[in-house]
Amino acid sequence: MAKDKGASAPTASRPKGPARTAPPAKPTAAQAAASRKPPPPKVPFNLARFAREVQAEARKITWTTWKETWITSVMVFIMVTVTALFFLVIDGSLSFLMQQLLRFAG
Repeated sequence: MAKDKGASAPTASRPKGPARTAPPAKPTAAQAAASRKPPPPKVPFNLARFAREVQAEARKITWTTWKETWITSVMVFIMVTVTALFFLVIDGSLSFLMQQLLRFAG
C-alpha cells in the first residue's frame, strides 16, 4: 500500500489548549429571579446537641503522657537557650563591628 503524501502534511497550525467557546449569555432579570431558590430554613441552635458533639470530639483526643510532656518541655528549653546564645553572639559581633567602623570613621 502506498502512503498518501497529502495526508502526512500539516494543514494549519492550531493553538494549543482547550477550544474557545462563546461566553454563556447572561440571563434576563426575570429568568434570574425565577431561577433563584429561597435559602433553606436556618436550623436553631441546640445546646444539648452541641454538648454531645463536643463530648464526642473530646473522646477522640489523644493526650500526651507525663514523660512525653517532660521531654518536649526540656527540648523547648534547650532550643530557646541555643537560640538566645546564637543571637547574643550575632548581636555582640555586629555591635563590635559597628564600634570599630565608627571609631575608624571618627
